[in-house]
Amino acid sequence: MVAFSTIAVALSAAAGTFAAPAPVADLPDFELNNATSLVRRQDYNQNYKTSGNVNFQPTNNGYSVQFSNAGDFVVGKGWKTGTTRKINFQGSTSATAGTVLVSAYGWTTNPLVEYYIQEYTSNGSGSAQGQKVGSVTCDGSSYDIWKHTQVNQPSIVGTTTFTQYISNRVNKRPGSGTITTKCHFDAWAKLGMNLGQHNYQTLSTEGWGNAGGNSKYTVTGS
Repeated sequence: MVAFSTIAVALSAAAGTFAAPAPVADLPDFELNNATSLVRRQDYNQNYKTSGNVNFQPTNNGYSVQFSNAGDFVVGKGWKTGTTRKINFQGSTSATAGTVLVSAYGWTTNPLVEYYIQEYTSNGSGSAQGQKVGSVTCDGSSYDIWKHTQVNQPSIVGTTTFTQYISNRVNKRPGSGTITTKCHFDAWAKLGMNLGQHNYQTLSTEGWGNAGGNSKYTVTGS
């Protein structure tokens, strides 16, 4: 005969197994698609101030964008508040002209920082400019780290001076992947490049210089 205490322990263990909550999906809740972000650069009511044609189509969990002769634009899908999440993206980008980037892109305040983790650049180093200050390996790939000061430029708090932090992937990736933001943030911090309070954080496509091409991605966090 099985002891009552043994049955109780077994039932307790089974209950614990069934009661374990399922992981909560970190789904996007923000679209980078309007004029509130960087007014001089962007007006996303199909009225692009910097010339060209940009057709941005957001979905619940991603976006697509087709563009031609684009002077300067950035669109994307992500989160109202950035964290050290992993950004998982499925899709691809094709560039036919100009400079096109695909990046984890966001801002912090106090200090005011615009940051990029560039996965793909069609032409040169994309937004990577200023001073190259180091390198890091994240998600099995090598990135060069850059720091740059923007003087009297548009930002999420208006025209002002702020710093850019950029991780630029050495081997460009126009397709799917994962960006472990914590890996980059930790590497930046070791170089004295500290972030502040997070504002939005997105997977974004950006283009300038009569850019042409298209992007289509689904985006999730973990």
